[in-house]
Amino acid sequence: MAPNSPTSTYKLASGHEIPVIGFGVYQMPPGITKETVLKALHSGYRHIDTAKLYRNEAECGAAIRQFMKETGTPRSDIYYTTKIWLDDLRGGYDTTKMAIKKQLDLANIEYIDLFLIHAPLASSKDRAGAWKALEEAVEEGKVRSLGVSNYGIHHLKQLLDSHPKVKPSVGQYELHPWLVHQDIIDFGVENGIVMEAYSPLAKGLRLNDALLKPLVQKYSKSSAQILLRWSIQKGLVPLVKSSTESRLKENLEIFDFELEDGDMKKLTTDEYFVTGWDPTTAGLEGN
Repeated sequence: MAPNSPTSTYKLASGHEIPVIGFGVYQMPPGITKETVLKALHSGYRHIDTAKLYRNEAECGAAIRQFMKETGTPRSDIYYTTKIWLDDLRGGYDTTKMAIKKQLDLANIEYIDLFLIHAPLASSKDRAGAWKALEEAVEEGKVRSLGVSNYGIHHLKQLLDSHPKVKPSVGQYELHPWLVHQDIIDFGVENGIVMEAYSPLAKGLRLNDALLKPLVQKYSKSSAQILLRWSIQKGLVPLVKSSTESRLKENLEIFDFELEDGDMKKLTTDEYFVTGWDPTTAGLEGN
C-alpha cells in the first residue's frame, strides 16, 4: 500500500523510521537556509537532508531547534540526515571520527538520524575505516541509522560481505524516470535498504518532456507532482528542494492520487540521463 501522507514512514533495518518524503538543501546558500527550512517544516516536511558539502548544516540545525521551540514538536518527530564528504572519507577512521563530532556539533540537535557516506570515491580501506567510525557513533547514541550515497552494487556487496556490525539502512541516488538504476533499486530491496531519490525532478530539465504532458492532463497535476508520485509508487523516498512557499506545498500534494500501472510503466524509461555525477560506476578503489 502506497504511503498516504508526508508523515508516513518506512521502517529501516536499524529499527528506526524515515519519513517518505524529504526536503533537501543542496546548493542552498547558508544565508537563506534557516528561513527556507523553517518554511518547509511549517509546510509539513519532517525530513531534512543536508551534507558537509552543502555548508549549511548549522543553519538546518538552527531551523529545527527554532521550529521545535515555536511549535512544541519533539525532536523525535523531525528526521535529520547529513553525509561524510570525501576529504574526511579519504582519511578513513580517524578523519571520519572527527568529522562526525564536528558535524553533530554544527547541527546542535542531540543526535543525527541518518549519516551517509556521500560517495564511494575512496580506497576500500578508507571506506571500511569510515564505516567503523560511523558504527561507533551509532553505539554511542550520536547517530541512529547509517547509509550510503552513490554506491554501485559492487560497493554495496563489498560492504555487506564485510559483515558490518551496523548494516546500511538507506541508499541515496539520483533517481527519476530517465535514470532509474533499477538494478541498484532491486539490490537494495533484496538487502533491506530503503532507497532515496535525489534530483527526483531531474533538476527541472525534463518537466516539459513528452512523456509527462498527457499525464498532466489526465491527473490534473503538475509535471513535478507526477514525477514525485512516480517516486512514491516506486517505493522511493524523494528529496525535493524549493525556496518558494507555494512550491513547497505543491510538492506535498501528491498523496491524493495514484498513477495507473500502465502510466508507471510508460514513465519508467531505459535512458541514462545524469544531471550531476554518477559515482556508482567508480571502481572499488575509488577510481
